[in-house]
Amino acid sequence: MERGSALLIVDVQNDFCPGGALGVPDGDRVAVPLSRAAERFREAGLPVFASRDWHPAVTRHFKEYGGMWPPHCVQGSTGADFHPALSLPPGTTVISKGTAPDSDSYSAFEGTREDGATLGACLAALGVGHLYIGGLATDYCVRSSALDAVRAGLTVTLLTDCVAGVELQPGDSARALEEMAEAGVRFATVDGI
Repeated sequence: MERGSALLIVDVQNDFCPGGALGVPDGDRVAVPLSRAAERFREAGLPVFASRDWHPAVTRHFKEYGGMWPPHCVQGSTGADFHPALSLPPGTTVISKGTAPDSDSYSAFEGTREDGATLGACLAALGVGHLYIGGLATDYCVRSSALDAVRAGLTVTLLTDCVAGVELQPGDSARALEEMAEAGVRFATVDGI
């Protein structure tokens, strides 16, 4: 990790972990290595961001209103809380996404800090040029966030031991990894950074 780096933890929330409304198989296994990564970034004085789905109860994102997903990560619910095994260091910037009833907002770059600043604006203000990413789910929000980071001109490293996929269709995660690699995303593990 060099100066100008930041860590983005994507959507490690109760509803995306086993037992949650939209549980990713083994999704909870990413919490411990991501906690380790977050601590390493904190010790190095580098910023940590954590995105979360923060949906209103009525949103076109949910099946009941025309979307493809069951209700999950509803604002203020236990399901929307970060997983208890995820240890976020003091000063972590929380980015909320999916807050509008008419948007899906898979990418953390579509989310905002509490004061309305976008993730992109936050990263630019801190001079971040290299974004390390891990979280849930490989084939949706992680993929979208990584591709948007590349489009924003950032160097992107995916922490492969810190992601897990929904796999609506077998092979979705592998295809997402391939797409990210083709876009220029690098791969590493927590111990390799």
